[in-house]
Amino acid sequence: MTKYIDFLKKAFSNEEVDYTKISIRSAVLLLAIPMMLEMAMESVFALVDLYFVGHLKESGFAIQTVGLTESVLTIIYSIAIGMSMAATALVARRIGEKNQEQAARSAAQVILVSFAVTSVLSLLGAIYAEEILILMGSKPGAAAYGKNFTRIMMGSSIIIMLLFLINGIFRGAGNAAIAMKSLWIANIANIILCPLLIRGFGPIPAMGLTGAAIATTIGRSTGVLYQLYHLFVADSLVRIRQSYFKPDTKLIQSIIRIATPGIFQFVIASCSWIFLAQLVATTGGENASAGYQTALRLVMFFLLPAWGLSNAASTLVGQNMGANEMMRAEQSVMKTVKYNVIFMLTMSLIFFFLGDLLVSFFTQEEIIKSFAKNSLHIISIGFVFYGVGMVMINAFNGAGDTWTPTWVNFFGFWLFQIPFAYLLSKYFEMGPKGVFISIPVAETLITVIAFILFKRGRWKTIKV
Repeated sequence: MTKYIDFLKKAFSNEEVDYTKISIRSAVLLLAIPMMLEMAMESVFALVDLYFVGHLKESGFAIQTVGLTESVLTIIYSIAIGMSMAATALVARRIGEKNQEQAARSAAQVILVSFAVTSVLSLLGAIYAEEILILMGSKPGAAAYGKNFTRIMMGSSIIIMLLFLINGIFRGAGNAAIAMKSLWIANIANIILCPLLIRGFGPIPAMGLTGAAIATTIGRSTGVLYQLYHLFVADSLVRIRQSYFKPDTKLIQSIIRIATPGIFQFVIASCSWIFLAQLVATTGGENASAGYQTALRLVMFFLLPAWGLSNAASTLVGQNMGANEMMRAEQSVMKTVKYNVIFMLTMSLIFFFLGDLLVSFFTQEEIIKSFAKNSLHIISIGFVFYGVGMVMINAFNGAGDTWTPTWVNFFGFWLFQIPFAYLLSKYFEMGPKGVFISIPVAETLITVIAFILFKRGRWKTIKV
């Protein structure tokens, strides 16, 4: 028992570890444990908001607004994740080469580029918040009710970007514990502030749905401050100096080359999810939309830890390729697949047996619960395949081969999932259920293709 406790302490500490030398099992678990908790904390943001706004008087409008806003924010998440991919790949490769200064310079340049890109989208999102909700399928009354929530959330896109991006830097360096702790801090602040600002307390007025957005933004900002301290002040493996922000044309070109397909990779997936959300709203109405969004929040709560576990493959592939340990890089991926399959199989059983209870925690309206439970049961059928697919995608990204998963996503989501969902929901008149069915079918197809391409091994030749 003592050795397990010591292992957990090591996983949660900021201790520097050479992941190219220790056993593969230890390397995967030391990275995966904090990464899973980090991603679980990211999903808690949406669940906390959903829980408190689900008990507001206009709960249907509120749940729909939170869900649709999160769907649109996935575009911001896509940019942040795409840029963090570049950061993880570059930093991991440089750390594997034992070049800490160049790792820090790479991190600074990624932050510089990301800040410039996200600022524009943040401004547009804040200005056209109400129009965005209507475009997503919200009725004018619901859009007017939720516009302030969406305006604040879209306006804080820079904070969201920094939270994802800087954690990608720490993961590339192998310091997943700092990334995890930043999300813990952010969530604690959000959990404390959410009920205070939504319901009011003492001199604090009740702000309703708007209060949820303010609480989430303050919480994320707190996490970013913690990250910045470890990047600029603390004695960490990647420590950025002000001079590193001077634009480096060659390095920026390298970042853009890796990040651009990475951004497209997740924009493709995000746009598909946005289309599905809009399809559910138009074929099933507000109750179907609210139920689907509730189900998605629950699904993401369990999928994000699996994504965190799969992130271990990204770091280990990058660092081992930097150390010229190609066989070890591939073995690390397959070991991560094994653990992720076990985790996702467990989650499938939880959804199957406890789906009703989980949905009831967020809403008491029977018609919303019915759509949510139906969605949960269908989507969870493909969980094991999701687990394998996540690891494959992260392995490619960690190697800097961001084009391969981009093309896989384009085929799987845009050329297959969207037409398939439309065909089932409208042509065969299955409505929202047709959309739900398209999700595990498409994800399974994507996983099979990604696994075949991984085994072919082209990713081993990528230079970054």
